Amino acid sequence: MKAKRKYKNFEMLLRIVTAIILIQTLHFKFSGHPEAVYIFSEIGTEPWGRIVIGVIELLIGILFFLPKWWKVAAVACSVLMLGAIGVHLFTSVGVVIRYDGNSDGGQLFAMALIALLFSCILVVRAFMNGMYRIAFTKRE
Repeated sequence: MKAKRKYKNFEMLLRIVTAIILIQTLHFKFSGHPEAVYIFSEIGTEPWGRIVIGVIELLIGILFFLPKWWKVAAVACSVLMLGAIGVHLFTSVGVVIRYDGNSDGGQLFAMALIALLFSCILVVRAFMNGMYRIAFTKRE
């Protein structure tokens, strides 16, 4: 397998996994799951914050599958996940979410970290690819 194709497959894998992480949480946000309601109530943005964040995650998840838009999705996802991680770390929500006698065991926080890591890798790859083209393109 050629090196360039191998990197394209790697990028596609990161895009798919990140999109799945974003899209699989939508059911909880849009259905009013007690865990999602708890999180957004703790930060004082229930119900509109939950719905708006859900719509943003849906759009970003879709953009990851569009060849000309995945770079925008990677940047937007990085920003969104920084916000999510900040909410976990700097509010009463916490890393492990405990609501109504239940706990997520830190799963949402871990997924936010994975999505942030993968989207940051994609942003760096996109930037480096662009810089390579600028540096090594023949000029007339």
